[in-house]
Amino acid sequence: MALIGSGVLQGLGVTLRTFIETYPWGKALLGVLRIRTGQGLVTIEYPDVRQQHHERQRIFPFLVYDGAPDNLRCVSCKICEQECPPQCIHINGPAKDEQGRPAKVHGRTYPVTFDINVAICMSCRICVDVCPFDAIEMDNEFELSTEERFGRLVFNKARLLKSNEYFQQIKPTEAAEVDARLAAKAKPSPKPAAPAPAAGPTAAPAA
Repeated sequence: MALIGSGVLQGLGVTLRTFIETYPWGKALLGVLRIRTGQGLVTIEYPDVRQQHHERQRIFPFLVYDGAPDNLRCVSCKICEQECPPQCIHINGPAKDEQGRPAKVHGRTYPVTFDINVAICMSCRICVDVCPFDAIEMDNEFELSTEERFGRLVFNKARLLKSNEYFQQIKPTEAAEVDARLAAKAKPSPKPAAPAPAAGPTAAPAA
């Protein structure tokens, strides 16, 4: 049976160990006690020095394009809009041509507008998980403070667009998995072999 409050005690132990290992004498003491040490308490001189974020960190979504901004992966299927818990994604599309047919760029349909209200986005990543085209990913940019509560916190398509190279830079492991998955989808499947022609009826031997 677990002791009530054991998790709190463990957390306090981690805090105490981190505090002690900040000082040289503390690291020496923990070394004698054979307790694993880390970096201790580290102060980052922000904004002159910026902390290197872990690849798992996520802030708000962005839209991925390949090569040029008009080569957008999003096809305006609106699955992310439907699955978004706080309903902060708003998509208008797909774009139509003069005859009312779906317009295409690089062989894909595309949204006319794509807005995300980051004032209510909770960074749950559901939009990323449900997208069948790997068109939306999570960013790690956090310097987004603004004096306006509404207009500046609604990111439109132009602000959401970021290249796949940017995605590879901030999340190399995840980007490599996505690129491999997209390459596998783009690879043409081998054509099935043609069935062998059926043998005709054999002629009866002459008497």
